[in-house]
Amino acid sequence: MREVQARAGTGQVVVIGAGIAGLAAAHRLLERGARVTVLEASDRVGGKLLPGEIAGARVDLGAESMLARRPEAVALAREVGLADRLQPPATATASIWTRGALRPMPKGHVMGVPGTAAALSGVLSDEGLARIDRDAELPRTEVGDDVAVGEYVAARLGREVVDRLVEPLLGGVYAGDAYRISMRSAVPQLFQAARSHTSLTEGVREIQAKAAAGRQTGPVFMGIQGGVGTLPLAVAESVRARGGEILTGTPVTELSHSAADGGGWRVVTGGRVLQADAVVLAVPAPAAARLLRTESPEAAAELGGVEYASMALVTLAYRRAETALPAGSGFLVPPVDGRTIKASTFASQKWGWIADENPDLVVLRTSVGRYGETEILQRDDDGLVAVSRHDLKAATGLDATPVATRVTRWDDGLPQYPVGHHTRVARIREHVAKLRGLAVCGAPYDGVGIPACIASAYAAVDQIHGDLRGVEELTAHPVQSLHGGAGE
Repeated sequence: MREVQARAGTGQVVVIGAGIAGLAAAHRLLERGARVTVLEASDRVGGKLLPGEIAGARVDLGAESMLARRPEAVALAREVGLADRLQPPATATASIWTRGALRPMPKGHVMGVPGTAAALSGVLSDEGLARIDRDAELPRTEVGDDVAVGEYVAARLGREVVDRLVEPLLGGVYAGDAYRISMRSAVPQLFQAARSHTSLTEGVREIQAKAAAGRQTGPVFMGIQGGVGTLPLAVAESVRARGGEILTGTPVTELSHSAADGGGWRVVTGGRVLQADAVVLAVPAPAAARLLRTESPEAAAELGGVEYASMALVTLAYRRAETALPAGSGFLVPPVDGRTIKASTFASQKWGWIADENPDLVVLRTSVGRYGETEILQRDDDGLVAVSRHDLKAATGLDATPVATRVTRWDDGLPQYPVGHHTRVARIREHVAKLRGLAVCGAPYDGVGIPACIASAYAAVDQIHGDLRGVEELTAHPVQSLHGGAGE
């Protein structure tokens, strides 16, 4: 086995994982003057951000929008030369396919939780709306250290609010189950409101009032011409231009820490050994658990308990002359309605650049699969296309034959944030902190959205430089990941 010391020495950092978190960490490390090597097991960079094409049209085959009300993702895009390609959605209007019809997505709610019953008029039944009004009369519901979003909201406002709106919105972010998802980690604004108010609707109205007073302007979400999947490619190009090394197809098989010689790290990959002063682990929880099993069995055990949901994206291209879709960016589907797809994004209507580049095509996509749903994902690609077309016809009347289809499977793609997730993250970081020169970052910890992953990466870089403020802030206040309109 060959020991590689070239490029090593003081300030040599190995980043394991070349998703957006690992690439953002490498980019920040190079700014701080470190020498950086990024190791990626797969044959490409980008993780869940994946650019592709269908019928000659450029599209995203993974995440397709990023929260713009947090600075990290948009700022990084600008830093790597994508400023002139940033584009907000062409339409922010979405629908919800429920109770047999496409209905306008309500406004005036926080992740589906309304400030008034009137905000959900048209989506809920009369009984469901009346149940919301009882919130003001109910005694306080204690939330303790954490509580499931669905459990708490159902207790205050009734299950219909959860089943018809909270569930599809949260499911679009986590592919999870609202009755399991942690309110403290996934919707921290609501958790704080629940702790400080007896009435949930009153707490939501206060959140809305503070947002209005803050006068945040500009789009909530942002895309990139050519697809959000081009962001990691641009970051990787910038990393290489600054002297960083990125190696794909290079899985790490062993990670060990030396108490001698200043406490450096030994990273084994194939027939190569790299010596580093510090390591940033930016990989999914199971991979991190495997690599930390020897040096921190406690952290490995905690990471091994992080569950994941699988899903698939079905992308379809149609001839524009044969296609008529409802207005808007797409629609969400509550699981309670018994449909197979959980959402559809009308990509050509949501993103102006797709329509401009492909005037004769209409591109849309559906998503299938969520936590606990495994049977649907066992179908072959043709089966997923068929069920998507069936549901699209029922929802929109679309009966044309697509000119092309693509199925992209994200097996174990989305970490789940169940009740108590924040304490698990705190324990992981407590164990990791005992190992000098090691930090973890990415979707398993502080939020699954792109800005959350980047913020996590920056906090990891600060940590290996001895500054724990970013890690402490994220552990106490995770980045809320919002739903990008309709789809994911």
